[in-house]
Amino acid sequence: MSNAPVIRSDVPGSFSWGVFHERHPKLVRQVLDALPYGPAERAAVERLLEESTGGVLEPLQEEAADVAQWREWGAGRWGRPWGEAPFLWAESYFYRRLLEAIGYFRPGAWRGIDPFAPFKDAELAGSAVDDELAALSRLDGLPETRRAAALLSSALWGNRADLSFGITADATGTAAADLVADDSATLWSELERAHGGQVCVVADNAGRELLPDLVLIDHLLAGGLAAQVVLYVKPQPYYVSDATTADVLAALDRLRTAPAPAAGAIGGRLWRAMNDGALVVRTHAFFCAPLPFHAMPADLRAELAAATMTILKGDLNYRRLVGDRLWPPTTPFGDTVRHFPSPVAALRTLKSEVVVGLTPATVTRLDDTATPWRTDGRHALIQVAARP
Repeated sequence: MSNAPVIRSDVPGSFSWGVFHERHPKLVRQVLDALPYGPAERAAVERLLEESTGGVLEPLQEEAADVAQWREWGAGRWGRPWGEAPFLWAESYFYRRLLEAIGYFRPGAWRGIDPFAPFKDAELAGSAVDDELAALSRLDGLPETRRAAALLSSALWGNRADLSFGITADATGTAAADLVADDSATLWSELERAHGGQVCVVADNAGRELLPDLVLIDHLLAGGLAAQVVLYVKPQPYYVSDATTADVLAALDRLRTAPAPAAGAIGGRLWRAMNDGALVVRTHAFFCAPLPFHAMPADLRAELAAATMTILKGDLNYRRLVGDRLWPPTTPFGDTVRHFPSPVAALRTLKSEVVVGLTPATVTRLDDTATPWRTDGRHALIQVAARP
């Protein structure tokens, strides 16, 4: 299979260029406003912003614990403009350098302090979450197929469409219309076929998006579609809102303490599932690597190979799964994920340029809208590559 061009961020006006020159400057302002960092940390963050928008790639300092690994990953890139590196690589390195700038890894007062925690905490504490969790009580009256579809839709759309939306939307309503690919029937049939196996879920965002992920996990366990669920999270803060173990615990606590009885019951079941090993939270350093999943190390590959299905959430995981390349959008999804060690499902809202597995008619329809449909977050997909 021939490879499509790797996406870079050196084309002014492109989506990836906008991430570095528009999104990151706003992010830096928010990070520096959210916590009272001192002059040294603030100056280091400003230097990073200047370097990443107009300078060249500089390696980590010698005292960084993972300096050897990053110098290996960056071999041949140091001293060259940021925009010449693959977009996935450069974006990952930006977040690693941001943590270095604010002292996340260094001995001192800021060691281990998540710079994105204020954003995550505010979202999870918002009153909108109470309304979403209250909507769970309406699940009990739904037919099983409708209930499953509602939970999958909520996990798919994350915080663009809350649990209440997923539960009340018609199957032919907005959510269905915005799906550019829908293998949900295959997903459910594969889970039924492998009834009672291990399902791996690779999380995306914390906060409001993680809540419906946990509710979906509860559905898989309670319904016997999985004997065990392994939930993979990031080992450190990453990409603003990516979930860590601390975020899983915060979301689980939000469920357990919610005034809505249905939410509390789900939280209680998940808590007990962690106690008895039916729900396991794991992480791996590779989840913060600047590489696609086809380069995953042998130990992680062996873990995922044991799964009857791996469900990948979100845009970044999709980019890493199929490769952050300018594929023709009609490229078959299965062709791009043959490297993955287990059957795999992608639940993703489109927020970047990468997409595969679309029909020619769908591509024509979307292109005719003259909107940035690949990046505006208004479209989503469910794609599955099952075992033969």
